[in-house]
Amino acid sequence: MSEELQSKFDEFDKPEIIRRNLLPWWIKTFSWIFMILAVCGLGTLIGSAFSTNVQLSLYGFETNTAYSGIGIFLIAVMALKGYAGYSLWFEKANAISIAKIDAIIGVVICVISMFVLPFTSGDGHIQLRLELLLLIPYFIKINKIEYEWDNLERA
Repeated sequence: MSEELQSKFDEFDKPEIIRRNLLPWWIKTFSWIFMILAVCGLGTLIGSAFSTNVQLSLYGFETNTAYSGIGIFLIAVMALKGYAGYSLWFEKANAISIAKIDAIIGVVICVISMFVLPFTSGDGHIQLRLELLLLIPYFIKINKIEYEWDNLERA
């Protein structure tokens, strides 16, 4: 009888597994930066109702008004990045998928701003986006920890 009773309570003796420990320090840091960026980006929607001059810039795209096509696009990208950071920090089950989507969208936007934007609205000079130096390792690291993240036994 005592063996049965003890086996039922064994699950309480397991240490809690923290998925956040799978993330390197630089992803943890950027998760917080992304969450703050998302709050600031969404705050510009409220702030721009009182002031028409708002500076938004991300991945080579810039605008002075939040209620423009590029402004809404940039705020949406900031919100996605914030949601990815939130999901990773708070160990959500879908965090890896959202982080991968965030990284892929970031790379695509960087490539567009490097190769398309200069020829449509600029002077034709290609600018190297340094964000790619972080987005590619970010995607690779997220891809490496995906299996372990998804298969951890939660306490």
